[in-house]
Amino acid sequence: MNISAAQVKELREATGAGMMDCKNALKENEGNMEAAVDWLRAKGLSKAAKKAGRIAAEGLIGVAVAPNKAAVVEVNSETDFVARNDAFQTLVRSVAEVAVGGEGDIAAVAAAAYPGKPHSVEDEIKELVATIGENMSLRRAAVLSVSQGVVAPYVHAAVTDGLGKIGVLVALESAGNTDELLKLGRQIAMHVAATNPLGVTTDEIAPDVVERERAIFSEQAKESGKPANIIEKMVEGRIRKFYEEVTLLKQPFVMDPDKTVEAAVKAAEAAVGAPVTVKAFVRYNLGEGIEKEESDFAAEVAAAAKG
Repeated sequence: MNISAAQVKELREATGAGMMDCKNALKENEGNMEAAVDWLRAKGLSKAAKKAGRIAAEGLIGVAVAPNKAAVVEVNSETDFVARNDAFQTLVRSVAEVAVGGEGDIAAVAAAAYPGKPHSVEDEIKELVATIGENMSLRRAAVLSVSQGVVAPYVHAAVTDGLGKIGVLVALESAGNTDELLKLGRQIAMHVAATNPLGVTTDEIAPDVVERERAIFSEQAKESGKPANIIEKMVEGRIRKFYEEVTLLKQPFVMDPDKTVEAAVKAAEAAVGAPVTVKAFVRYNLGEGIEKEESDFAAEVAAAAKG
């Protein structure tokens, strides 16, 4: 099967593996990108942790807070220069304020009236594009709310109040002291920014994600040559460890690594004065999933792909 340079480039940026390893992985899996990623991981060739450093897009994440709810939005621009522009920052802040008045539906946010203007958010973005001469887009939006308690925001690498490169919301249900809840919620939000969990509890981890990990662990365990019953125990042990690594409540709390997040929440209930439930979280990392073009690297890949 003919594997293109673009496919090799995409797989290398996703895994950090060597170019020839990526090319072989794609050949072995008939060009299927997801299967090629798993193939590399099973053989210990993937360096997926490097992926985050290769993913890039410009713009800003914005957060806005209202009583018992908060919103986070991502608005992209072509360059970081525009992201530092006052007009663009005002746009992102205003879009977040619009979003917090709704339910997080991106189409509804785009169609909503822009604050102080006789037109929609979408039209305001178009006007700014025409003024600045650079493409911009409203990429996504989310809203969290609680019946009682708080939704605590945190912005990492903030360029100004409420705007930055990573935005996190954490919803805490509780009848306790609001100030203490906000303090706890901000700490958990900072934890989420640092660790990027997949869900609050193990029940929230998508079954297909777990099965994909199980298949990879199984393939790796088989290479040990141990009996099937031992391999099964090895795989289950790895799955338990996987859950601990990606489930928010099971992770070691960054503020106090001797406690899990779950234990830290329980310990905070004394100061809060009531039980606390972590209801949900949202984490937006600017540009995740959007790749910048790298023409020199593409040429390098093309040369390798011909070999």
